[in-house]
Amino acid sequence: MESIARYVSDMKAHWLLVLVSAVCGSGSVVLLARWLHHAQASSAILKARRRRDASLLRAERLACEYGDSHPGADDSLLLALSARQLARGLKDGSLAAEDVFFSYLTKALQANQRLNCCTEVMMESLDHLKSIGSYKDGLLYGVPVSIKENIGCKGYDSSCGVPGRLDHPVLENSVVVEVLKRQGAIPFVKTNVPQSLFNYECSNPIYGTSLNPHNPKKTPGGSSGGEGALINGGGSLLGIGTDIGGSIRIPCSFSGICGLKPTSKRLSTKGISSCTKGQTSVLSCVGPMARDVDSLALCMQALLSEHMFTLDPTVPPIPFNTEVYQSSKPLRIGYFENDGYQHPSPSMVRGVREVKALLERAGHTVMAFKPLKVEYAMHDLVIKALLADGGATLLQDFKRSPLDPSLSFQIGMYRLPYALKKLLSFVMKPLFPRLAKSLVGLCGLGSVQKQWKLDAEIDEYIQETIKEWKRCELDVLLCPVIGPAFNHNYTGKLTCALSSTILYNLLNFPAGIVPVSTVTLEDEIQLKQYKGNFQDFWDKQFISAVAGGEGLPVAVQCVALPWQEELCLRFMREVETLVRESKQ
Repeated sequence: MESIARYVSDMKAHWLLVLVSAVCGSGSVVLLARWLHHAQASSAILKARRRRDASLLRAERLACEYGDSHPGADDSLLLALSARQLARGLKDGSLAAEDVFFSYLTKALQANQRLNCCTEVMMESLDHLKSIGSYKDGLLYGVPVSIKENIGCKGYDSSCGVPGRLDHPVLENSVVVEVLKRQGAIPFVKTNVPQSLFNYECSNPIYGTSLNPHNPKKTPGGSSGGEGALINGGGSLLGIGTDIGGSIRIPCSFSGICGLKPTSKRLSTKGISSCTKGQTSVLSCVGPMARDVDSLALCMQALLSEHMFTLDPTVPPIPFNTEVYQSSKPLRIGYFENDGYQHPSPSMVRGVREVKALLERAGHTVMAFKPLKVEYAMHDLVIKALLADGGATLLQDFKRSPLDPSLSFQIGMYRLPYALKKLLSFVMKPLFPRLAKSLVGLCGLGSVQKQWKLDAEIDEYIQETIKEWKRCELDVLLCPVIGPAFNHNYTGKLTCALSSTILYNLLNFPAGIVPVSTVTLEDEIQLKQYKGNFQDFWDKQFISAVAGGEGLPVAVQCVALPWQEELCLRFMREVETLVRESKQ
């Protein structure tokens, strides 16, 4: 019935436009069409907000009812457990699935009130909870899991924060969600994203702006920003995000949690929505986010099951290698503090130095490693690959939708006419070479021949990097990540800062984030002397973006070669353990 009503509404709009064209001329038609599109978007947004509010109110009522029927229960110990500890307690009967579920549901509702990080509570999770006993053999038995909004859950929108994609609920679960449920997990809430996912703020015209759990003046990052905020805010202990340029790792860095970007296709992406579907030069992936590294490892082990390989035969059937993850063999670790493109903030440089010292004291070999031609990779490979069509596909989703303020500068650049992009790139080249080169990339490729040439250049860059890695005989790599958390509305102006994360999407290397410290007053003082690598407008903007970060999380990034997620996680766990022991 809804699809019929939508069809009738579209037909009425069509005939209205025909009538106006006949009476008032084509100029009036354009104005009327814009008004109709705005009205349709506003109606869809209002409907989505009402649906979210209704689900939150119903969930709050059920949580209160459960709390009233179980007076005096103390859930503080329960909420402190890792995913592995929680699943073990549920299996041996020392914990009750209902207590766990409603404890996290209550905390998620509280976190959302403070941070605006949830888009909807999935009430079907209560039905799954009732039948959870039949999944007791699952590795995630009874564990509540939060899900990023663009990951398909049957009966719910995967709008990517775009109003025009509302009212199209998916017909079946994504493979990842289906496998989670088979492993006993309970997907219970969907989390907020930036409009189009093509930004690392977390704001859209439908659900509004999510806030950083440490400081509301800061963003939790994106595009999996709702996940980062909810997990650090205590409303989830395990979540699923996606990453094409840092969308798992940036929220983990900004919010102070752990996260893993696997090799693309290590986990199935079937049933996951995107605003740039069909772009395959820089690959997206799906991965876990959690408070601790071992919960990430457990999630990967659960997902890398025969069930996933059966549901999506395009995923290579590589089970989780527990032996590699649990190894204690000393590692040969490469490291760098500055990739030569976007100089990290003082706090992030300090984080790498401190972790390097801990690793050396623990008996690991740590050596300098210089990433190859990062400026070339950013301008000639990444930007041209992601926007090979000049941004046309992405901009389709903004034609009939209001634009979130955090995206105004970024989308404004994409919308510039081809000739103007070329002219500006020429004029700005002497004074602002980075922006000039970026504008060239935004022009698009223009032919299949150029696309194939670009793909060949990307493959050559990957092979050169692997060759250098092998020459140095590295096991893993320690490097900075973007951070600390930005002030709101800076991310769209600082796409340059993505070099620390998007490089590993280009290379298709697994990469993970571990929080290691917090921003100090000394870091803030040093930030005032920050010059950057280019001393250009972007470097000056970067200072303003990260200023006022005292007390915010500081993280490092851990990287491995393709398909070596277990080794990456093993390295992350080593960093996590050494940092924890150093603070005791």
